[in-house]
Amino acid sequence: MMTFCGPKRLEVGFNSFSRIGELVKAIGGNKVLVVMDAFLNSPQIGLGKKVSDILSEAGIPMAIYSGIANEPNSDNITEGLDAAKESECDCIVAIGGGSSIDAAKAVAALAAKPDMIFSEIPKQARLGRLPLIAIPTTSGTGSEATRVSVINNSKTGIKENPGHPELVPDIVILDPQLVMTLPPSLTAFTGMDALTHAMEAFVSNKANSMTDLYAYKAMEMIGQALPKVFANGKNEEERQKMAIASYYAGLAFSNASTNLAHAGGRALGAYFHIPHGLSVALLLPFVMEFGLEVAEERYARVAVALGADPKLSQRELARQAIDIVNSYNDAFGIWDEAKNKFITDLEAYRKAIPEMVSNALAGNGILTNPRIPTEEDVTMVFEKLAAKIKS
Repeated sequence: MMTFCGPKRLEVGFNSFSRIGELVKAIGGNKVLVVMDAFLNSPQIGLGKKVSDILSEAGIPMAIYSGIANEPNSDNITEGLDAAKESECDCIVAIGGGSSIDAAKAVAALAAKPDMIFSEIPKQARLGRLPLIAIPTTSGTGSEATRVSVINNSKTGIKENPGHPELVPDIVILDPQLVMTLPPSLTAFTGMDALTHAMEAFVSNKANSMTDLYAYKAMEMIGQALPKVFANGKNEEERQKMAIASYYAGLAFSNASTNLAHAGGRALGAYFHIPHGLSVALLLPFVMEFGLEVAEERYARVAVALGADPKLSQRELARQAIDIVNSYNDAFGIWDEAKNKFITDLEAYRKAIPEMVSNALAGNGILTNPRIPTEEDVTMVFEKLAAKIKS
């Protein structure tokens, strides 16, 4: 049996952002709460004013919650729910990276069911959430296409990521104009996140013909576009290609799941406050090495999608997939970013490994890994990252 969930409507193209008003009306919205990244609402960026002007022209009252400065936590959700109640909104518009979109999903669900606990979302037969429009301003998280919401529990420090088909947004707007000014580092982090989504969905033991279709195409597009937009963020054609590829990768992993790189990446990111895309990029090569012996054919196809010579043997191609990912991490400064900014104390990192391993094993993505890891296996992955950082 195969199940596949995705948004009901997709709008793609430059200036598609300006259609927010008519799209809110299309899903029955009368009062809107906009959930967006704090910096996007700043006077310097002015995206909050822009959406306010568009909705005002459409005759739609709105309020903004922009308390999300980094990755969202449960305190942000409480604040967002207070804003939803105060504004008496009947529709949520999420604008930003995965943080704002994930937070908006949680607010849309919990505003409709105030007594529901966030972690209990998967157990609900129906959520009956508020209508939701997602507008990503990065090309990487894929949250606009997924049925999960990743929120850091402020009390436990653990990232929770419950899933439900009704968390998938109703409408997605992919406007490449919104990502044209994304700096090279964030372009790389989010792009590697999208690549990891697609790759892990492709090798997942829950993969099917539908998820393969989106995952493989996403990898092809990212392999072509990411190096170009990293070098030149003003490349409009490649920016649009990355926006679509990220969406495809989101569809793929939402239905086939991510694996160990994300399970470990969530723990690594939470413990050392590392941006999500960077954390999964750091672990991906070592996770690939761990799964190579059971997923050689799949990783060989990954290499071809990323531009490797298909005439090579299956074993050579599978190894080349790892080499390509390592070359991206080199070219995009992934290793240096981690070493110089986040994992500066290797002794502290090694002391944290047991707790990170425990958190990784407790999260989603372990049982869908092509090779199911043990505690020792996950420890080995974290140790290999330490050795790489030290080198």
